[in-house]
Amino acid sequence: MALKRGTSTGALKNGKGFRPPPVSVVLLLFVLGPLVFLSARSRLSAPSATSDQKGNLNASSKQFLDWRKQLAMQYGHSFFTKEVVDAFSIDKQELEPWTLDNFRRNHVSSSWKVDGSDNSGETNVTFSEANQIGSNVELETSQDKSEGGLHKKDKGIKDDLLSSGQSQLSPTIYARRQLMEKLRERRAAELVQQDEEATVKLENAAIERSKAVDSAVLGKYNIWRRENENENSDSTVRLMRDQMIMARVYSAIAKSSNKLALHQELSNRLKESQRALGEANSDSDLHRSAPEKIKAMGQVLSKVREELYDCKVVTQKLRAMLQSADEQVRSLKKQSTFLSQLAAKTIPNGIHCLSMRLTIDYYLLPPEKRKFPRSENLENPDLYHYALFSDNVLAASVVVNSTISNAKEPEKHVFHLVTDKLNFGAMNMWFLLNPPGKATIHVENVDDFKWLNSSYCPVLRQLESAAMKDYYFKANHPTTLAAGSSNLKYRNPKYLSMLNHLRFYLPQVYPKLDKILFLDDDIVVQKDLTGLWSVDLHGMVNGAVETCGESFHRFDKYLNFSNPHIAKNFDPNACGWAYGMNIFDLKEWKVKDITGIYHRWQSMNEDRELWKLGTLPPGLLTFYQLTHPLDKSWHVLGLGYNPSIDRSEMENAAVVHYNGNMKPWLEIAMTKYRPYWTKYIKYDHPYIKNCKLSE
Repeated sequence: MALKRGTSTGALKNGKGFRPPPVSVVLLLFVLGPLVFLSARSRLSAPSATSDQKGNLNASSKQFLDWRKQLAMQYGHSFFTKEVVDAFSIDKQELEPWTLDNFRRNHVSSSWKVDGSDNSGETNVTFSEANQIGSNVELETSQDKSEGGLHKKDKGIKDDLLSSGQSQLSPTIYARRQLMEKLRERRAAELVQQDEEATVKLENAAIERSKAVDSAVLGKYNIWRRENENENSDSTVRLMRDQMIMARVYSAIAKSSNKLALHQELSNRLKESQRALGEANSDSDLHRSAPEKIKAMGQVLSKVREELYDCKVVTQKLRAMLQSADEQVRSLKKQSTFLSQLAAKTIPNGIHCLSMRLTIDYYLLPPEKRKFPRSENLENPDLYHYALFSDNVLAASVVVNSTISNAKEPEKHVFHLVTDKLNFGAMNMWFLLNPPGKATIHVENVDDFKWLNSSYCPVLRQLESAAMKDYYFKANHPTTLAAGSSNLKYRNPKYLSMLNHLRFYLPQVYPKLDKILFLDDDIVVQKDLTGLWSVDLHGMVNGAVETCGESFHRFDKYLNFSNPHIAKNFDPNACGWAYGMNIFDLKEWKVKDITGIYHRWQSMNEDRELWKLGTLPPGLLTFYQLTHPLDKSWHVLGLGYNPSIDRSEMENAAVVHYNGNMKPWLEIAMTKYRPYWTKYIKYDHPYIKNCKLSE
């Protein structure tokens, strides 16, 4: 047994027991194996092709969707916030399945609104589901086409996509597009709102800049002030005006091109449109034939445009028309300046009538009835004294009435009126008929001041010179409407009137008074003024409200600093102040010889080298470093030229001043400021009614 096992083992080791397979078997395996594999593969080829087709389609759809997403992200930066862009950029595999509700809750601002948000749980789909739906739609569509038709359900889906121009997009991308459109519309609305706000800011800035405009250069009268603005928002009127402009352009081109028939036709239509438009400033004012004229003009312009349109020529004609219009505006501005200065120099017929009637009746009175009561108060220094120099009866009555109406103790107020010979009777008669209550009033004639003569007063001496007479009273300088001299106001003889320059002789006129309040005749008093007498002037002579801004109403505006006398003695940046309401310390006046200082500077200005004319420039020189600034609420200026004064400033002011050309008694006065003045006039007074003076 042992020998048998050993023999078997030895035989295996020696290899004598192994027999290799036959060659035929090996050949059979190598030949039949591939055949079997190929046969099995051929049986599976049909379904695998369908699977591959589906896989390729999904891949293609996915690639297309990725491309659309990249394109949307590329253009979305211009109107999405960074937060939204980052939200779109996150890989969807890192998040839960996306829906519009989920995106809105987690990323979108609460101000965004998505259609169907109330039932979003029923209508919204996830992104993965949307991609699958898009793929299925395309697959089913291709299969149905191969079978010769479309299923009703799939056709409805595709028609919806095609109707929105998005036949290749999935519903999710289409919904995203809708959201983007809404965002774009919202952004456009915000930009429009910002543009409107910017326009308002620009208008307010322009108004602020207009406050600093040099009114002397503009003649203190501006035809473009806000109350005269007409934005003309009526579209039909604007259309007709635009058509007429283009008709003029093409008419000129047609004439230069020898197209006489077109030129005549345009001229006829232009005349018809002008008659239909007339003086209309709004659509409601247009003639009923305006729509027909607009239609006819439009047809002619269309025909002419086809034959004559040349961009370069039209541009040249429009530029020429613009330049011509600019020249006309400049000319009209000069004319308005001239006319405003002319109006400021004239006296309205009603006031002239009033003065004449009062004068006649005054000289019909017996002498004993021409006297005012309480004459003993005229030199009492313990009372409140006012100086008023005027040749306008109505204006003087407003100053006196407004002062007394707002005074706490009218019986302590004394009015010293000085007028010229022409208005002396009228001024007396008015206040004899209309006494100011318990207050004292006295009227004097400037011609009765015999000490005020040419040997003493430089202004009277200059007025007698031939050069001054020639400057003021001869027409050897341009004063026509076409010339529109901007310096016409300086040639107004009132600037050499002694009523204007009498303010420099107050101690001589009222020698026994210590303080006096000087008032112009174009002011209105709104509060009790007795507090001015208790103001400490700190040794100064003049108490006045300063008028300078950052660079406005300073000395260099009024004085010629190229003259060495001015440049050496005065600071060009010194702050100016206003006449119209000034409290004067007559004791200090006499000590500092204010009248002598005025005489010296007035004599040096005979050739008008130091300043033009008027009383403010010599006043600035005379009271230089002798003026105490008062609180601005005492005196608000500009009602005669500035249309943008703050209403609260006027309401709180003790005195409002119509300095400028637009006086409240003139037709050119600003209507919104006029009630402050007219409320102190009794328009039912017989003299005023007979002279047809009205509000």
